[in-house]
Amino acid sequence: MTVENDIGLLERTLTALGRPAWDVTPEDIDRVVGDLALAGRAASTRREYVQIFKGFHRFLQVRKAVEIEAGFGVRLICPVDEFNASRHVGDDSPAQLPPPTPERVAEFFEFLKARIATARKYAPAARDYAMFRTLYHAGLRSEEVSLLDRPDLHFTRGPFGKLHVRFGKDARTSGPRPRWVPMLDGLDLVLRWFLDDVRGKFPDSPVLFADESGGSLHRGTIRNRLRYLMELEGRPVTDRFSPHALRRACATHNYERGVDLVAIQQLLGHWTVSSTMRYVRPSATFIEDAYRRAVTTTLGELTAERDSSA
Repeated sequence: MTVENDIGLLERTLTALGRPAWDVTPEDIDRVVGDLALAGRAASTRREYVQIFKGFHRFLQVRKAVEIEAGFGVRLICPVDEFNASRHVGDDSPAQLPPPTPERVAEFFEFLKARIATARKYAPAARDYAMFRTLYHAGLRSEEVSLLDRPDLHFTRGPFGKLHVRFGKDARTSGPRPRWVPMLDGLDLVLRWFLDDVRGKFPDSPVLFADESGGSLHRGTIRNRLRYLMELEGRPVTDRFSPHALRRACATHNYERGVDLVAIQQLLGHWTVSSTMRYVRPSATFIEDAYRRAVTTTLGELTAERDSSA
């Protein structure tokens, strides 16, 4: 009976995927999981669908990989990533690994910027650059950036301009919590450029960071897109990070720069400061750097006082 149930579930999974198992992509897995979630299926059921496909794919790799490559020219690589294969982890669950350093983030953005000039399709490459800059500088969650519309950009609100995040993650079952997020570190310039030079190359729709049909990018697609871009970048696996790591990097880097924790809490849309503290992972030299800044400031004040009294 268990075998019959597994076979039935596998058949339903392959039907939902709509293609042979060796042609399935991470985007297909995300689509099926997303459709199951929209249909109200429990997280345990969604994991069961993914795991039964993963087991079947592993069987193909062990028993049929040579035949499939000879017949279809496909080298089998399982499309089920670690996020869909594992137990569900909420978007606000802090990771053990430290977030990428400011230098690493800057290098990645330079790679994305340079790629705009050489990519086969200008518009998606430029969109990726603006979207991941937004994730980092505004500290947004993937689903928050995917739900941004063009009218949510308010360039004249406040000294830097602000994003209206209308679908912030709910807290304590309170429903979506909208918030205003300032466009810090030149994000306003990036988004002005994106609206003026890039967005018009996609189909007309309210969506800010649209796909090539004008619709919203799924958060799984954003995650897979980032992974694909870092593979193109060619850095070691240890240098790679997730979209959520950019959110944690936003919290950590602003904290290291001296931004007040309450301000970072408001930026990220956390319910409490304690949640924000779980995101902050200062660098190994944070204490030494803070000490040097304090000493430099004190010496500068003493020097200014001496010069003024001379």
